[in-house]
Formats: sequence, structure tokens, C-alpha cells
Amino acid sequence: MRTTPNPETAAPALAAPVPVIARPVRQGLWGLGVVALILSVSAAVSIGAVPIPLGTVWGVILDRVAPGLVTPDWSAGRAAIVWEIRLPRALLAALVGAGLALVGAVLQAITRNPLADPHLLGISSGAAFGAILALLHTGMFLGLATVPLLAFIGALCSTLLVLAVASFAQATSADRLVLTGVAVSFIVMALANVLIFLGDPRAAHTVVFWMLGGLGLAQWAHLIWPLIILTGAALYFRAVAGSLNAMTIGDETASTLGIPIARFRLTVFVVAALVTGVMVAFSGVIGFVGLMIPHIVRMIVGGDNARVLPAAMLVGAIFLVWADIVARTITRPEDIPIGIVTGLIGGVFFVWLLRRRRISA
Repeated sequence: MRTTPNPETAAPALAAPVPVIARPVRQGLWGLGVVALILSVSAAVSIGAVPIPLGTVWGVILDRVAPGLVTPDWSAGRAAIVWEIRLPRALLAALVGAGLALVGAVLQAITRNPLADPHLLGISSGAAFGAILALLHTGMFLGLATVPLLAFIGALCSTLLVLAVASFAQATSADRLVLTGVAVSFIVMALANVLIFLGDPRAAHTVVFWMLGGLGLAQWAHLIWPLIILTGAALYFRAVAGSLNAMTIGDETASTLGIPIARFRLTVFVVAALVTGVMVAFSGVIGFVGLMIPHIVRMIVGGDNARVLPAAMLVGAIFLVWADIVARTITRPEDIPIGIVTGLIGGVFFVWLLRRRRISA
């Protein structure tokens, strides 16, 4: 008979011990998180080279959503900045942050390695390879869907390559799987650099900036793809949260609970590759979000993936919105790639995490 493992005792390396939080308190925290996300998006639209008051921001949004509800007292230029430039960018940042944090939490659970994330396992590199191939060599033969499709194919191929190499090298442990992902990531990124070298030199600068992560090309038409993929993946991972809890204990335990280990792990990797590929296609390569956010969330909600996954999405969305604000304002009026901001923060967090794991050991 299948039973559900205790998520608070599963995988001590992943699940930080936390006090039991009463249901009303958890609901209050969720409410605060949603409010924080709304305020963060509002701040992202308001802050910039041309500051726009929050009242104007919400006035423009309400006027576009429900024409005639408010009386416009702003210029057409400010309305365009809010609706056409900053709001799509802020929403894309929220979607990408949520997606990368979700994938990071899932990969850490499925590999039982707290250092796993899309970047370290080579998934982001494969997605970047596919996107670069579309941007510099194949052309947009499928229209707007070309880059997401090739990015997903690249991420999936990179994921399968990691699994194949790990199987060939008999790297079955979680630590060795991550090392295999790092090795494959180096190889794939080297091939991506070859594509850049052989591509149009006039487009190389744009591609290099994109590889460092950037949300400057966000448009309303772009949001539908990450929204659909993220929603579907979130529903799937939430449905299999119990199986993820079992996998964090070990393959043997999960197998005794009736979980088909190999098929389940492959399915999780494929869905993770799909989410990563779509996010990378529209934002470039943004590292460390999937590494940092799940750890921060587990310190608050514990190790149950039924709570970790949605909380990671919420915190990841808030984090990347503010990272984009920093990227847009720290060298205003020029934008710096958002991957530089997350890399600086993530590098410091990585050192802290290694130190914390050494002390706890």
C-alpha cells in the first residue's frame, strides 16, 4: 500500500528544520507574499530613468483594462512607458523568476542535491544553444515560437546528454550527477560560442548581451508562452509533490512506495527542461535564481514540496523583479544584464551556503 512520507523528516540536507506554523499564520504569510509581489511589480513600473508616480501607474493600467473607469491626466508618452515598456518587462521578470525558482526546487528534490539548479545541470546551457541557433543561423522560420521551440529542444537534448553521460560514467550519486551537468554545461556553452563566432558579427553583440540575461525586449505577445508553460508545469509538479517528497528520501524508499523511479525522474527532467527552455528563450541565461530561492523558502516553510514549490515561485518572482530594478537603475540610463546582478548575489549566497553546510556537518 502506498503511503506518503513525512515531508518534515525527508532529506535533511534539503529540509531546514522550522517550527510548525499554524494554518492562519501560513495564510497570512501567503497574503503578505501576494501583496509584496503586487507592490514589487508596481515599483518596477514606477522606478526608472523617468520616474512615474504610483498613482499614474495604476491609473494607466486601469484605463487600459477598463476604459472610461478613470479620467486620464497623464501624457501619452507616460502611458506608453507604463503599458508598452515597463509593465510587460516587470511581468516577464516575475514569470521568469517564478519558473527558475520552481525548476530549481524540483531539481534539488529529484537529485537530492541542494546545489542543483538549471544552470549547474546544463539545462540553461542547452536552452541557450538552441536560442542562439535560432537567432543567428536558422532564422525565425516558425515566427515567435521559433526561439522557445529551439530553446526547449536544446534544453531537452542537454538534459538527456547529462543523463546519458552519468549512466555511461556510472555517476549514479546525486553529487556526481551535478558534476556531470557542470561538465556537459561547459561543452554545450563551448559549442554555443562556436555558433556566435560563425554567426553574423553585427548580431553577436546582441546575442552576447542576451546570454548575460536581459528583459529589455519584453512585449505583451511574449508573455503568453512563459505563462502557459509555467502554469502547466506548476500544476504538474504540485500534483506529484508527494512523489518528490519520497524521492528526497532515496530511490529505494520511493520504489517501495510504488513510484517508477526511472520514468518519474525522466518526466521531471523533461518538464524542467521545457520550463527552462521557454524562460531562457525570452530572458537569456539568468543563473543562481534556482539555487538560492528554494533554500530561502525551505528555511521558512520546511521541506514539504507541496508548500515549497508554490512558495518558491512567489519568492522567485519577487526576487527577480527587484533584481531587474537594480539592473535598470544602478547605471541609469543604461541597463546592465540582469544575469550580472543575480550572479553577484548568487555567488555570495553560494559561499554562505557552503559555509553553512560545513558548519552543520
